[in-house]
Amino acid sequence: MNPFVRSGSFMLVMAWLLIMGGLYWFFSGWHSAEINPNTANVLTQQQGDLTLLRNRDGHYVASGTINGRPVRFLLDTGATWVVVSMGMAAELGLKRGAALTLQTANGPTVGYQTRLARIQVGSLELKDVGAVISDGIDDNVVLLGMSFLSRVEFSQRNGVLTLRPSSAGR
Repeated sequence: MNPFVRSGSFMLVMAWLLIMGGLYWFFSGWHSAEINPNTANVLTQQQGDLTLLRNRDGHYVASGTINGRPVRFLLDTGATWVVVSMGMAAELGLKRGAALTLQTANGPTVGYQTRLARIQVGSLELKDVGAVISDGIDDNVVLLGMSFLSRVEFSQRNGVLTLRPSSAGR
């Protein structure tokens, strides 16, 4: 066999692998931005009020931290509490408090009260926030409910949610 044909075939395979890898890299980044347009990089660049864009599903999702650990928040004005999964609670070393019955979209479930030392979303930081540990939530998402949102001022207009510190909420 001609050595040039063999090396040409190798180069063709390598070119296709590079093209496919580039397409995968491009579309995975695009898909991530569609799920969470409010990444930590975007939020840390904002000064003053925090503005969040809706994701492609119409939800407000934002990167932030709980007690310094990076998390992805799903803002939920229908949730009374900030809700973390059992797995995340174990990672954060949260203590389970009193059990309570939660009314969720999937029906009633049991949760456990806890306190979060610090929640930060962009420039907004609140300390000692009430939360619930629940088994019925994804380990990769934290519901940012009214125990946090009632301590900030927020307004929504044209697919943009604006959060600002409240002097009463700190």
